[in-house]
Amino acid sequence: MDGQPEILQILLDYLRQGREIAESWLLSPAAWSQFALLLVAFAAAWLVNRRVQPWLRRLLTPPDGKDTILATARRFLSTFLPLLLPLLAYAFTGIGEQIVRSLFDSGAVIAFGKRVFLFLAARALVRDIVTEPFLKLLGRFVLVPVAALYALGLLGPVAARLEATVVPLGNLSFDLLWLVKFLVLGGVIFWLGRWSNTQSASYIEGQKEMRPATRQLAVKAAEIAIFGAAFLILMNIMGVSLTSLAVLGGAIGVGLGFGLQKIASNFISGVILLLEGQATVGDYVELDGGEAGTILKMTARAIILETFDGRWIVVPNEDFIVTRVVNYSDSGSANRYEAPFSVSYDTDINLVPGIVEAAVATHPDVLDDPFPPDCELRGFGESGVDFAVEFWVNGIDDGKNKYSSDVLFLIWNALQDHGIEIPYPQRVVHMKTPEG
Repeated sequence: MDGQPEILQILLDYLRQGREIAESWLLSPAAWSQFALLLVAFAAAWLVNRRVQPWLRRLLTPPDGKDTILATARRFLSTFLPLLLPLLAYAFTGIGEQIVRSLFDSGAVIAFGKRVFLFLAARALVRDIVTEPFLKLLGRFVLVPVAALYALGLLGPVAARLEATVVPLGNLSFDLLWLVKFLVLGGVIFWLGRWSNTQSASYIEGQKEMRPATRQLAVKAAEIAIFGAAFLILMNIMGVSLTSLAVLGGAIGVGLGFGLQKIASNFISGVILLLEGQATVGDYVELDGGEAGTILKMTARAIILETFDGRWIVVPNEDFIVTRVVNYSDSGSANRYEAPFSVSYDTDINLVPGIVEAAVATHPDVLDDPFPPDCELRGFGESGVDFAVEFWVNGIDDGKNKYSSDVLFLIWNALQDHGIEIPYPQRVVHMKTPEG
């Protein structure tokens, strides 16, 4: 034994202690009575659970289609029904423990049984109730092992061992128990922060009376506030002094001054865009470099544009501040387009504007306000007389909208109905023959 590794010696020592406890229980009448009481408590819990659970399930299951607050609460409570059996067994065992301790002045076996029932409750919680992936992972690798150690009576020694193991890190040091607590609490707190952020974002997005830019700004402000509060709460729970973060803050400031200038610039530019409301989600914009698309998402660093061919373009927020941006949407304002066409020189061109304007006005998406369709003479071309009709629509002439194509069809059909010819390209060729 002396030549074995320390961890193996500790494990063998625990195994020896467990064997001694098991032998003492097997030879003790009081232990056997407690084993019998555990079986009785579990049997009673099983019978009560079998009778009560169907009734509770009917009580907590609302009619299909009901989405009231009470119905949601009933559905939520019904998810915890798998805990009924182990918790009933724990409660009945607790009642029996009081009786056993009064009779035998000992209750080690029944206390062990209570801890086992708690372990079964924790296992049922993780296996049957928790569905969120992060919480399920946390329960599987943290809650269930902790419950198992508690059931075996090893939680205290393991915690003491972790606390005694100190990890040096420069001028700082921490023990493994603190690290485990930090990871678990940090994960839970920031998961709650993410959940709270999702709920607040959904609530703010539902406030349709607010301007889109104001909603986006409120969402970002709520996100910063929630995760900032989560960070401060975590630091306070773990006993980390905020004044000790001054050095870290200084290092971050130096990093912003040198390597993170663009990130800081893009973040500030994003805040300015949200405050001014020059562009918001859903707007169709065209940048000075030729990139064009609908704003799909505005993040802290960049704006994501979706083109009509399905591509995503990630544009830094700074580009919306320092370059020229054309916003075709501007909170739903109308846009003007034009459709060029030509007619033959044999046409009475005085009739063309009225015919074309009347035809284009029949399109359901063409507006009369701010201006109705307007057909203008643009010039005398090589093959015919050139016209163009200007029209206003609410939307962008691309993607799902084919305004110019529809208008050209209307022009073609109207000119054909009135016998007006659209000319082919023509060239006049003069042939000279030699004199003689």
